[in-house]
Amino acid sequence: MCILLTSVAGLGGALTLAAPQTGVVSSSWQLDFKFHDPQRIILRLPGDNHLTTFWYMLFEVTNLTGEDRTFYPSFRLVTDTLQVVEGGADVSPSVYDAIAARHKGEFPFFAPPSKVTGLLLQGEENSRASAAVFRTFDPEASSFTVFVSGLSGDIEQVPNPSFNDKQDESDGNQRFFFVRRTLAIVYDLPGDPTTRDRAAPIRRTRQWVMR
Repeated sequence: MCILLTSVAGLGGALTLAAPQTGVVSSSWQLDFKFHDPQRIILRLPGDNHLTTFWYMLFEVTNLTGEDRTFYPSFRLVTDTLQVVEGGADVSPSVYDAIAARHKGEFPFFAPPSKVTGLLLQGEENSRASAAVFRTFDPEASSFTVFVSGLSGDIEQVPNPSFNDKQDESDGNQRFFFVRRTLAIVYDLPGDPTTRDRAAPIRRTRQWVMR
């Protein structure tokens, strides 16, 4: 379930309201999250004799909420062909080392996700930089969405439209779902399956959703 809250035009752009408006302004804490659009990196992993393609999204997170917060983000990439790729799944530490080396000038304090999660202290001086990394996905996909959760304390309880009141409530028949304020970033990937491995993604929208 995904409920649209807001639309944001570009990095640092002005917020534009979109229906439904409930919860558009976070009623809870929200971390400051800056990111770069996804890039590819092609590597020969230790022990492999072939090259492997990964996508990664550089990010920097800052706690300006007025209190120390626990930061445990979740990154998920979903293609228009319905493939789901979890950030960090089956990603070798050597991939993060290669990303750190590529961007050491811009992100000298880059660290893998395992080193930036946990207690996030307040203030710009405690900002953390890392990357969400995904294994490459379906070449038939012409667009994809990156969902980022764990940036806000907003959680809502919503009715389950599939709930069967003639059966007992259970894990498979829940009366309600809990949804969290989640950043959804949608990209188009131009070209066709034979050329998309060289195409740069084009950001279409950046939206807050309850998911």
